[in-house]
Amino acid sequence: MTALPQNRAGLGILFVLAGVFAISINDMLIKQLSGGYPLHEIVFLRSGIGMLFSLIMVQMEGGFGILRTRRPLLHATRGLLIVIANMSYFVALAAIPLADATALFFAAPLFITVLSIPILGEKVGLMRMSAVLVGFAGVIIMQRPWADADSLQASRLVLLLPIVAALTYALNQLMTRKLGVESKASALAVYIQATFVVVSLLFYVVAGDGRFVTGIDNPSMQFLLRAWVWPAAADWWVIIGLGANSAIIGYCLSQAYRLADAATVAPFEYVGLPLAVFWGWAVFAELPVWEVWAGIALILGSGLFVFLRERQKARIVARAPVRRR
Repeated sequence: MTALPQNRAGLGILFVLAGVFAISINDMLIKQLSGGYPLHEIVFLRSGIGMLFSLIMVQMEGGFGILRTRRPLLHATRGLLIVIANMSYFVALAAIPLADATALFFAAPLFITVLSIPILGEKVGLMRMSAVLVGFAGVIIMQRPWADADSLQASRLVLLLPIVAALTYALNQLMTRKLGVESKASALAVYIQATFVVVSLLFYVVAGDGRFVTGIDNPSMQFLLRAWVWPAAADWWVIIGLGANSAIIGYCLSQAYRLADAATVAPFEYVGLPLAVFWGWAVFAELPVWEVWAGIALILGSGLFVFLRERQKARIVARAPVRRR
């Protein structure tokens, strides 16, 4: 099989919406755990459990034979990209409000739209590109370049981490579209989970005893480098939930970008913005400052415009054969 039978945009959109909702739950739970556990331990436990759920999905989609691939290097690269995206984002999440981190991360759909041109050969017109630039303006506003360091909730470096996560996530999703023509969504999810397990074990070997955290006050670095501890009994249910949720995220997003054009699916990831604001308010009593609200408005506006332009183009293409008859 060398190509998908058709661009099933509607189903792709449903999968991305399910995946984004699962991501919002995942982020909220990891932020809750960030004060007591190291990130690499959470990732190891989450991905190990997620691997079991993903392997069940592999069996449902055709058996372990679908894990064979002719492009192992591309799968490994895709896995490393999503590991970098997750680690960068979660390290930032320990130091800044959930809505702020999520809003900054939502440069990802903008990156996807831009990078789909050279990587996938998709066409993005002047109007859509202008909307993308408006979205990037929102990202810059949220970075508050005019503010002094003392008035920021975290360092400039920490505020840049969600942008790094956005870029690597965008590259990952575009690679998913390329690899999806020959790999099932469950297989793609297993490759991701396996990469997380390997990387987190390497972190454990290097820093699992907490040797590098002594004297560090920065909450992001503490989250990254503190020693592994045995989870409390009450937290095991949260960790198991994270594992199941991780499998859902990997499957749904892999399926979404297999079934539909990246530029069509990507704007629906913006649903994560209001979800992040809600969880930040409901669980952590956090509300964004006005710069973040302004940035969210610009990003949502640009994403909605890109989506409407894409739908308009799709309608024109759909009607064209009828007129030729």
